[in-house]
Amino acid sequence: MPSDSTRILVIDDDEDDFFITSEYIRKIKDIDFQIDWCYRYPDAIQKLKEHAYDIYFVDYFLGAKTGLHLIKEAFKNNCEEPMVLLTGKGNQAIDREAMEAGAMDYLIKSELNEEKLERCIRYSLERARSLKALKANERKFRSLFESSKDAVFISGIDLHFKDVNNATSGLTGFNKQELLGMEFWSLIEPSESDFVKSQLEVSNEIKDREIEIRTRSGEKKTCILFLSKEWDIEGNFYIHGILHDITELKKAEKATLQAEKLAAAGRLVQTLAHEVRNPLNNINLSVEQLSHELDPIGESQIYMEIIQRNSKRIGDIITELLNSSRPADMTFKKIILQEVMDGSIFAALDRITLQKVNLQVKYSDEPAYIMGDASKLKIAFLNIIINAVEAMHEDNGQLSISVGSDGLKHTVKISDNGSGISEENLSKLFEPYFTSKRNGIGLGLASTLNILQSHNATVEVKSKVSVGTTFIVTFNKALA
Repeated sequence: MPSDSTRILVIDDDEDDFFITSEYIRKIKDIDFQIDWCYRYPDAIQKLKEHAYDIYFVDYFLGAKTGLHLIKEAFKNNCEEPMVLLTGKGNQAIDREAMEAGAMDYLIKSELNEEKLERCIRYSLERARSLKALKANERKFRSLFESSKDAVFISGIDLHFKDVNNATSGLTGFNKQELLGMEFWSLIEPSESDFVKSQLEVSNEIKDREIEIRTRSGEKKTCILFLSKEWDIEGNFYIHGILHDITELKKAEKATLQAEKLAAAGRLVQTLAHEVRNPLNNINLSVEQLSHELDPIGESQIYMEIIQRNSKRIGDIITELLNSSRPADMTFKKIILQEVMDGSIFAALDRITLQKVNLQVKYSDEPAYIMGDASKLKIAFLNIIINAVEAMHEDNGQLSISVGSDGLKHTVKISDNGSGISEENLSKLFEPYFTSKRNGIGLGLASTLNILQSHNATVEVKSKVSVGTTFIVTFNKALA
């Protein structure tokens, strides 16, 4: 019980009953009470809304309405103060209904005395304080639950969703109602499901498990999974889960790794070029000197020409290697992506026509402005388009090119229905000198990546063997 004055409102349409109840309360020792009376139902509702009292004693009969109506309406108006129902005689059904409505206690007027009221007031206030603290914690954790940037969910032991926050909908693409009709298993691969099930059987939690989830659109997102097995006050188990989206982080790590690989390869190429070019220059000078001394129509001249041609070929390869490994010289200005793509498509049109590829182009209506070097970007996109055409079979090739905008980004998608790329080769795709072509030297896509990274663009490649490949290139919008 608080040491300061305890404010009590008696809601009773019988003044005599009010005086009797208040006299009992005043006889309680060592506690200062402020006792007020309210006899009209509308006035009582108004006072409840004002939260001006610590505890309310409510008579069952209040004219046309009952104390149960008042208690129910009070809790609809978020009244957290304890309410005690007073009746003229005992009735188990009313007692039960009062407790279900939210009453803290139920007292019979004819059985009232100082001791009963003191205990009722003390227990009611203590319990109300505990419930208020619980509700405050619930509101606090509900706020944390809803405002979390991570996907947070509650599920049954079978991982059927029972509650999800807004971030879960944002991550998966399903709305809350759809998720509540789903199981967590439907978002992950069967092999991952087997691991999660077996782990939960032997342990109460799963920490920092990296998994891929499938969104509503079919996109795969990389997440860190946390699952914890808990139990409620009734002893029933449930699962508390968190999914932390690291998709963008993984993309950034991949881009950084690719940049580091290119830088390392560049250093190697420069060293090799220097070491090869010095003796190559000596060879060329020697050949040039010898060519003046040999018979111009003799057999020796034929061999000299072979040496010259191959020396030039070695020199050209070194130049190409150096161009693919060093940052490209760019002249940035405000350009339109749609025009750049038109230039790349025009350059590849003969190849597309000869291969009898069905080309579909879809551009957004608004010009997609970026800061870039149009000539270099045309080369980058041309490399991707040529690779797509070469990956497709003649007569049934489908090449789709689109330019779209979303927020502060412009996105170029180049998709084909070709042979696809295996998981193993996908991770090596932009590495210098890696190629799956019989006569390729593996510099086209390395050069493409070099150009795109110079534009601060991100590149994502999705591919499935025998189905096709999609390149997704994302640029920042040019500021006005």
